This record gives sequence, C-alpha cells and structure tokens, in this order.
Amino acid sequence: MVFISKIQINHLAVHVSSLSRSVEFYSRVMGLHQTEEPFRDGLHTWFDMGEKSTLHLIEELELSPPMEKSKTNHLCFSVSDFDSFIQNLQNQGCSFENWAGEKGVINVRPDGIRQIFFQDPDGYWLEVNDDC
Repeated sequence: MVFISKIQINHLAVHVSSLSRSVEFYSRVMGLHQTEEPFRDGLHTWFDMGEKSTLHLIEELELSPPMEKSKTNHLCFSVSDFDSFIQNLQNQGCSFENWAGEKGVINVRPDGIRQIFFQDPDGYWLEVNDDC
C-alpha cells in the first residue's frame, strides 16, 4: 500500500472545438472566472473552480473533440443558490434535463440533493447540483 498524505484535484482538461465559444459559455452560463493562463498561446483558458482546482479548456487545432459524449461521463458543479442558477440558465436560453432525459425537470437524488444535466457547446455533459 502506498501512503499518500494528501491528494486533491488540480485541474480538469477539456478539449474544445472553439475556445472563444467555450470561454463565453463557461463565463456567461456557468459564471466561472478566468485565472492566469500560463501558456499564453491563444489555445488555452483556465477557470477557477475553487479549492485550488481549475478547469483547463484546450482548443486543439490538429484534432476534433470526441464525437460520442455519454451523460455518464460528466463534470459536476455544486452551487449555493440552485434556484438562481436555474433562472440564469433559462435567461440564457440553455435547456436542462434530469438524468432520464426529461426536459426542464429537476432530478432529486435519494439523499435529497437536487441536480440537473445539460451540455456545453461541444456536447460535454455538465451536472449542477445543490450539494453545497
């Protein structure tokens, strides 16, 4: 057995087809704030996700993002004001669904946590819940 004194997520990298379109989405719809971008090459953007974690968007010009995107593989965000988040989604014209795919329906897990699912501009699935 290997002893690990501390482990935490540093960043999650997501391959996007249009960096500007995805930056707009993650800023406007998700409300994330950009952090310093160390590469400074116009192909990367970093967003603060709290607790020293970042979302790293990468526009890869040589490759297309994966075509098949399963809801099982998703990025989950917890928000402190779930109802305001839902209202912002609706104001932005962004539809959501529950796990079963019912449009505009909020899923309630057995533990009482409310959650919704929707897709970013490249079709990646996102979950937002009220587990704050």
